[in-house]
Amino acid sequence: MFDLDPATASRILTATTLGFHIIFATIGVGIPLLIALAEWTGLRKNDPHYTLLARRWARGFVITVAVGVVTGTSIGLQLSLLWPNFMELAGQTISLPLFMETFAFFFEAIFLGIYLYTWDRFRSGWKHFILIIPVVIGASFSAFFITTVNAFMNQPQGFELVNGVITNINPLVAMFNPATPTKTAHVIVTCYLASAFVLGAIAAFKIMRGNKNVYHKKALKLTMVSAFVFASATALIGDLSGKYLAEYQPEKLAAAEWHFETESEAPLIVGGWLSENQQVSGALEIPYALSILAHSDPTAEVTGLDAFQPENTPPLYIHYLFDGMVALGIYMLVVSLLYLLISKWKPAWQYSKWLMRAIILGGPLGILAIEFGWIFAEIGRQPWILYRIMRTQEGATTAENVDLMLYLFILLYAVLGITVTVVLRKMFKDNPAAHEFERRYEKRGDES
Repeated sequence: MFDLDPATASRILTATTLGFHIIFATIGVGIPLLIALAEWTGLRKNDPHYTLLARRWARGFVITVAVGVVTGTSIGLQLSLLWPNFMELAGQTISLPLFMETFAFFFEAIFLGIYLYTWDRFRSGWKHFILIIPVVIGASFSAFFITTVNAFMNQPQGFELVNGVITNINPLVAMFNPATPTKTAHVIVTCYLASAFVLGAIAAFKIMRGNKNVYHKKALKLTMVSAFVFASATALIGDLSGKYLAEYQPEKLAAAEWHFETESEAPLIVGGWLSENQQVSGALEIPYALSILAHSDPTAEVTGLDAFQPENTPPLYIHYLFDGMVALGIYMLVVSLLYLLISKWKPAWQYSKWLMRAIILGGPLGILAIEFGWIFAEIGRQPWILYRIMRTQEGATTAENVDLMLYLFILLYAVLGITVTVVLRKMFKDNPAAHEFERRYEKRGDES
């Protein structure tokens, strides 16, 4: 086994937990909205295929929620166990959003249980549809509140620091800091986008395998229309995020863009690689684009890394994370747009294998984009756990055997990942959509 110091082991364990949890957190935020869209479409069009989509998606969603609860609880415990100095300093300030996140999850869980139990128990389907709305609200607000904690770590405010002690705490001011609007909007919308592609990938896979049941075709249409809307919104929010970084975290933007010298008319560096003497090779340079991204002005001055001490700047490899996140976002925007254009102008190509493969690939790539985004957000804040107040090394525990916890948690996550995959696969393989549709609707004479 590797001999890791407590701070390094704490960082790796927290990153592992977040990296695993974020898969289920993303689905937990995005899927309820798509369930709501499916049921609403089914009621509006009197189409039981969409109603069945909502029913089956909700059934699978419950399994992912269970795993998300386990990993989310682990994160809460790890904050106190692995980062005691950080929690001692900032715990009172972030207690409000942490409590509100728990409340939002309870709100979601209660109505999710009622929603699942009351299928077919109302004469009017609209009454049942109303029950999914609190689930959507709870899931989205849960993401909002927990993201404000991360926003606070990037732009701490709402307190005074006197002799290393936080006083005069205002939790609302701390929660609604300058980072909150762009961070929360970006997280929530990208969860919607990634979830739409995950569900769309499943439908595309079924269609490519020869199962061209109308159920899967309607699932594909609903998810790709949604994905295009969310991808467009993500691009807009990404532009606002760039302007936030230019104003509040210029060293992070400079490191992400390999912008070494402060200058006006700054170009944007796309791709490439960096030599030991910080020479960029093989990159695409877009003139004026960084000035436009940072200040909406092609002649604006953009602060470079030369304005900061090297020990206060993030590692330069975040450039690859940033480029990867943006590239994957563009990929999902282009693929969803292609599907919409082809379905309108070239219906014969709508289910072509190349397009289905592109959509299938978008499922895992959507989750990968989320991972890139979170790693970029966290590594890009380094060396600070609390921006310009406490360094990451200072916030970590000094207790031994953190590395043993790391190995045990990796084993736990492996078991959870395999279990949820097997359960979900068996759940839907043993009960194909066509058979369930026939059993629930066609025998009642309700086929549309």
